[in-house]
Formats: sequence, structure tokens, C-alpha cells
Amino acid sequence: MKGTWYDDEAGPVVRPYAMTRGRTRPAQELDVVALILSVQDTVPVGAGFEPEHLHILESARRPISIAELAAHLDLPLGVVRVLIDDLVGAGCVVVRPAPTTAELQSRRLLEAVIDGLRAI
Repeated sequence: MKGTWYDDEAGPVVRPYAMTRGRTRPAQELDVVALILSVQDTVPVGAGFEPEHLHILESARRPISIAELAAHLDLPLGVVRVLIDDLVGAGCVVVRPAPTTAELQSRRLLEAVIDGLRAI
């Protein structure tokens, strides 16, 4: 049928901008490797949040990168960035820059020292 936006397997198709109410960019720059972490279990009632906002909160109970989150939720990266921006504004999640290579190497060194001390 011409003009139909769904098929039998997928069901109705919702365009990504419907989830973001037409917004295509977050208010702040969010790096795809930045880590997000939920600081609340639920979104504020009556704030106009979508079910996807709750899915993000559930997925971010442990630190997760924005790129990983988009893949996990099977949503476009731009949509996830806008939804995360909503949650940041509501105080539901925090965004942390991804650790630098130097920080990772420093952490690995400390972990090796701790492992060595435990082995003594």
C-alpha cells in the first residue's frame, strides 16, 4: 500500500523527531564517548518525558557511553543526545567526560600495584 509507514513485522514507524519534539540538537555539546550515569530512578511526573527517557535512566544505572547507549536502545545517536540533554536538565543524569588515555594508564598502574600488594 503506497504511503504506509509501517510493515507487518516492524509495526508503526515513529520518526525520530517525534521523540524529541522536533529538536535535532541538544542544548549542550555531548561527546559520544562521554559517560552518563543515572542519579534518579524515575523521571519527574508531568514533565513531558517519553518512555525512551525511562529506558535511558534504566540503562545508565552504571556508567555507559552515549554511543553504547544509542546502540543498546537501537536509537539514532542524535535522538539519544537530545533525550540525554532533557534528563540532564531535569537533574536525572550526570554526564562525565570519558577518561583520557593518561588516566586509563594511571588507573591500570594503580590496579597492578594493588593486585601486587594483595598477592604478598
